[in-house]
Amino acid sequence: MDFAVSNRPLDKIKADALVIGLGKKSDLPEALPDATRKQISAFIKAGDFNGSKGQHTWLHGPEDMAAARILLVGMGDNTPSDTQWQAQLRGTVKTLQNAPVKHAVWLLDSTLAQTLEWQVREGSRIAEEGLYRFDQYRSHPAAASKLTKWTYWHAEKDASLGKAHKTGKGVAAGVNLARDLGNLPPNDCYPEYLSGVARELAGQYEKLTVKVVSQAQAEKMGMGAFVAVAKGSERQGQIIVMEYKGSKPTKQGPVALVGKGITFDTGGISLKPGANMDEMKYDMGGAASVFGSVKTVCELDLPIHLVAVVAAAENMPDGRASRPGDIVKTLSGQTVEILNTDAEGRLVLCDALTYVQQKHKPHTVIDIATLTGACVVALGSHAQAVYANDDDLSQALLAAGQATGDRGWPMPLWDEYQSQLDSPFADMQNIGGPKGGSITAACFLSRFAKDVKWAHLDIAGTAWISGGMSKGATGRPVPMLTRFLMDLA
Repeated sequence: MDFAVSNRPLDKIKADALVIGLGKKSDLPEALPDATRKQISAFIKAGDFNGSKGQHTWLHGPEDMAAARILLVGMGDNTPSDTQWQAQLRGTVKTLQNAPVKHAVWLLDSTLAQTLEWQVREGSRIAEEGLYRFDQYRSHPAAASKLTKWTYWHAEKDASLGKAHKTGKGVAAGVNLARDLGNLPPNDCYPEYLSGVARELAGQYEKLTVKVVSQAQAEKMGMGAFVAVAKGSERQGQIIVMEYKGSKPTKQGPVALVGKGITFDTGGISLKPGANMDEMKYDMGGAASVFGSVKTVCELDLPIHLVAVVAAAENMPDGRASRPGDIVKTLSGQTVEILNTDAEGRLVLCDALTYVQQKHKPHTVIDIATLTGACVVALGSHAQAVYANDDDLSQALLAAGQATGDRGWPMPLWDEYQSQLDSPFADMQNIGGPKGGSITAACFLSRFAKDVKWAHLDIAGTAWISGGMSKGATGRPVPMLTRFLMDLA
């Protein structure tokens, strides 16, 4: 979709729809012609619109206006919060998509708590995401939306708004790439396919380079935990390394993202129940968000040095698959007793964490993973769990999530939980029992990030929507991650 910003006289702007958000106590925009204001006032007085949250009402043939129609959007009783405003915009995009509207004009509201720049940035992202479709596997795809142009209107000229809508569109490009990768079927999206995606991105952006470590190379290097998972599949595991040099390397080192890329998770020998197992194609949601974040960083040409590592493997119950009771040696030298092969994400991640620290010396590492069902029990589908060994890093991620509506919630990493990983035969075991499952998984990973600022995002509840026709990847936490990277840059 094309985005623009205008401060032309409102009555002169030709558009298929003029969109005005109004709460129950809102005043009509002064920029509207008097005749139009009287027409809308009469419309409201007649009971056709009352400003209730989520209400969408069309007014055709507005007087003294070049626009063909007006869409009145109810904003509710009080000033909307960030997430409420975003929800209203999502509903508005759906309404516009179902109408004969090619060009919509959204009136920015300077009376809101949100800045105009925020409204434009988040509005562009949400509008672009709202047009997303995944129908390449349908023999008869639905017709594309007619909505192709979105203009923000404000009475005063503001150069920052142009940059804001480009930022929003760039973030949406990353979100939608992550959604595409998550939604792909596992017979087409497997570790080698993800390597191809990385190489395609490197071909598009000159500041991005890619290196792929094969399963055989990983085994030779000593990545025993990663190989323990990957060897159970005929699909070869891959450690995919993307390096973006938007700024010159410094002594401080880059920032690193590490994504869990289990392209399908059967549970291995510890086989999962069959119901809803199809959704285990989303177990590479962490990797998808890393790809999406790299895409956005490249699109926005951020002045930052970023290394992104994806640990890609299938977790299958092949004859070569690991067994409960196996002990493996990780790249860090620490040993792990595998008690449950369905706790595989932490196994591939621990070697990837060690690899990026040994090879790239980052100052900050963030890993992202659909790691535990326990996280879904704890936080549902609204917030991803945020663990960190550094309070400033935790606060920065939480603030980035709040600014984008892609929210997280802080979780404990107390030493008291570490003992649940004690093993009588190895340095640790890969599960910590039924209590605090998301916490003990994070505690496991923390043992591989002791000398670096590190955070872990458990996105098991936020990476996709389950069930029915609404099922699909969300692209989270690309908004949080990219906002964090923009703030860091």
